Amino acid sequence: MITIYDIAEKAGVSAMTVSRVINNTGRISEATRKRVKKVMEELHYIPNSMARSLVLQKTKILSLLITDITNPFYTTLARGAEDTALRAGYRLLFANSDEDYAKEKGYVDMILSTRVDGVLFAPTGDHSLENLQQLQKHNIPFVVLDREIPGIEADVVLGDSKEGARKLVEHLIKLGHRRIAMINGSPDVSTARLRYTGYREAHLLNGLAVEDSLVVHLNYRDFHDESALDALIHHADPPTAIFAANNMLAVGVIQALRKRGLQVPGDLSVVCFDDFGHADAINPFLTVASQPAYQFGALGMQLLIERIEGEAMPESRKMILPSELLIRSSTQALAASKEVT
Repeated sequence: MITIYDIAEKAGVSAMTVSRVINNTGRISEATRKRVKKVMEELHYIPNSMARSLVLQKTKILSLLITDITNPFYTTLARGAEDTALRAGYRLLFANSDEDYAKEKGYVDMILSTRVDGVLFAPTGDHSLENLQQLQKHNIPFVVLDREIPGIEADVVLGDSKEGARKLVEHLIKLGHRRIAMINGSPDVSTARLRYTGYREAHLLNGLAVEDSLVVHLNYRDFHDESALDALIHHADPPTAIFAANNMLAVGVIQALRKRGLQVPGDLSVVCFDDFGHADAINPFLTVASQPAYQFGALGMQLLIERIEGEAMPESRKMILPSELLIRSSTQALAASKEVT
């Protein structure tokens, strides 16, 4: 294995000079720096990252902790984060909590032992407060993505969940729908609370009552419990449209409806929050409030790197990215025979 002593001998310099070139420290002439780097290339020398991190007190490694890698929103977000990190000379470790607090805690413990320089953190919910406090306790910089956590002062990148939800529900109202169900995430997740607020506002602004029996709270990640949908379908006054609070819930809803012989939008119109990335470009179907997922990751990573490198102001920053209403074929005007006056 090639060592810095081999480099030093061939370049005609001291091992300390080679170390300074590798770590970009100390005062070295440009001619000496070029000579040492040329020898490193000739011998295919790869610096020991652990040793280097001890010298610099930096690993140049960052962590991205997301809640569901199967969700196209997060896979696109991860691409934005990785591209930005690599351009700035950082490497990225990925972790996926599956919307599971215990799994998230395990990853935070791993992050603390790995000596990463910072964390881009999409929390599972309000209970993630303890995990973020652990990062604060160990002075590890972090930026919160997608979901706010009460009690934490930090840089955060959010989507406009309330406004996007309101636009989706108002689109359904304009099509004549008055009985609109909502299948939402857990109430301890900030985006679920905000999307419900948008759902409520759309009703109230249009003179419609909000009926609790048409609102279901599940887990954002999947739709295994179909009994909630059955309760809506067999309601005494069933809905004519469904608002799914994220794309994974929407997929589950549509699959469950088709199993029951119900067509979208023939029998029920369906809208959802978040798009489906490249997959949806082939056969766009769902009407969605699309968020700029790539920008979530890229902007969050930029804020994190600025915080790590001391380029950010002491005050925490909040960035809110707008959503875009994309009207597709999963919604249609309510037939006159179904309209509720």
